Amino acid sequence: MHAQSGIYEQDEHDRLRILDADGTVHPDATVPDLSEEELLAMYEALVLARRFDQRAISLQRQGRIATYAPMTGQEGSQVATSYALDEQDWLFPTYRDHAAKHVHGMELSSLLGPLRGYRQGYAIPDDVNVMPEYIPIATQIPQAMGMAWGYKLQDQTDRAVLCHFGDGATSEGDFHEGLNFAGVFDVPVVFVCNNNQWAISTPRERQTASDTLAGKADAYGVESIRVDGLDPLAVYQATRAAVRKAKEPGPGEGRPTLIESIQYRFGAHTTSDDPSVYRSEEEPAYYRDRDPVDRLRNFLENEGILTDERQEAIESRADQRIENAIEEAEALEADPDDIFEHVYSETPDRLTAQRDDLRELREKYGDEAFSEVLE
Repeated sequence: MHAQSGIYEQDEHDRLRILDADGTVHPDATVPDLSEEELLAMYEALVLARRFDQRAISLQRQGRIATYAPMTGQEGSQVATSYALDEQDWLFPTYRDHAAKHVHGMELSSLLGPLRGYRQGYAIPDDVNVMPEYIPIATQIPQAMGMAWGYKLQDQTDRAVLCHFGDGATSEGDFHEGLNFAGVFDVPVVFVCNNNQWAISTPRERQTASDTLAGKADAYGVESIRVDGLDPLAVYQATRAAVRKAKEPGPGEGRPTLIESIQYRFGAHTTSDDPSVYRSEEEPAYYRDRDPVDRLRNFLENEGILTDERQEAIESRADQRIENAIEEAEALEADPDDIFEHVYSETPDRLTAQRDDLRELREKYGDEAFSEVLE
């Protein structure tokens, strides 16, 4: 292993990679056994994710949704990991894993609903195996392990659990507890550490003195692999192998796996963050040249799978789906009284007074007056 020091290219040789920067297949790599239709579907999901991300940032700037966590640069890993799951598998996402949730069954409009104050938007449909997104760092790791342990105890060998978290989560106690239990009880779980080089403003080299984040799994008897997180095919291949191993481990193999998906967060941590304060402007050039959307597009064009006509159709469908999702989300009506619920077990007098004041204003001026102010 070699020290990462926050610079992606320094240890590029010690991670799984299938596509080179220009989208050509690496000489020592084998392309996953995916049909042309599956490859195109994965690419379309990437295009959709990138365009959704751009629109969501714009919506937040317009005051139409609340604080949003951008995913540009990380959508390749999100899409690929969810494509590697089977329908019955469970996904434990973070607040940034919008594309991962959508690919595993969540509607686009449901990603926007909660950001517009629609509390019921956090409810997951009964036929979708996605947990609500986690805001506290790393709390989902022991919970994912617990679900996987439950499946093992119930002898449900056709199910696995995949848990996303960031590099900052590896410094939390929940990470170590979750991996320790996973290793001891050999549960069918795949941990995906999205190492985007920054935990808000804390760089990777200030996060830990360990050579790699994947190496942390060794202490708990959990197999690990480092993968080029800007290469969707490499992420898919590593995740698919980990999911299969979780369900049917070979002789001497353990079920759990930690995947360190090495990426770069192109944008801000959230729309309330200014990365220029703590991050060099020169650094992204290397990563931009390895953009996951461009990389997969170049591969598909080189293989004769993606034509200009197909590209145009993919972009058109993506734009229309996003427009439909925005219309659906903005058609949802939330009761302003909801913001006063579930804050305290017993509502204090001061909060009751604020709620009554708001009710009086709404009765006097009507809800339309508030909409006009926002516009």
